[in-house]
Amino acid sequence: MIIVSDTTPLIGLASIGRLDLLQELFGEVYIPQAVFDETVTFGRENSKAKQMVSNASWIHVVEVKDRLAVNVLLDEMDLGEVETIVLASEMNADWVLMDEKKGRRKLSQLNIPKIGTLGILLKAKEIGLVSVLKPEIEELQRSGFSISPLLVEEILDAAGE
Repeated sequence: MIIVSDTTPLIGLASIGRLDLLQELFGEVYIPQAVFDETVTFGRENSKAKQMVSNASWIHVVEVKDRLAVNVLLDEMDLGEVETIVLASEMNADWVLMDEKKGRRKLSQLNIPKIGTLGILLKAKEIGLVSVLKPEIEELQRSGFSISPLLVEEILDAAGE
C-alpha cells in the first residue's frame, strides 16, 4: 500500500504523541520534500513533530518529478499540499493523508482516496490501536489543531462515543 502524507496530519499526530499510528496502520509513509521542509527543516512551532518525523525510518522523502504540475497548482494551494498531490499522482498512491479543504477537493477531482487526521484516529480505534477517541481529539485541539465541532461530533458518533 502506498501512502503519501501532507504536513498537517504529521504535525497533528506528532503533537499528541501518536505519529506511530501511521506506521501501525500503513507501514511506510511517503512525503514530498516540501512536506519534510515544512515539518522538519523550517518547522516553526512543533519541535516534537520535527524530531519524530526526522527520526522515523518508515517515513520516506521522495522528490516530485513533475515540476510543471507543481507550478500550475501553486496558484490554488501551498507548496506542501501541491507536492503531496503531485507525488500521490506520480506514485499512484492508495491513500493521501490531508486535512486542508482545497487539497482534499483537488484529490476528489483526481479520484485519489484521502483521509484526514481524525479519520486516521477513527481507523486506529476501529482496529483497536486507540481505545477512546475523545481524549485524543481534545489533546489535538489543545495543541492548536483547528477542528470544526460538527466534524468532532460526526467522528465521535462514528466511533460510538
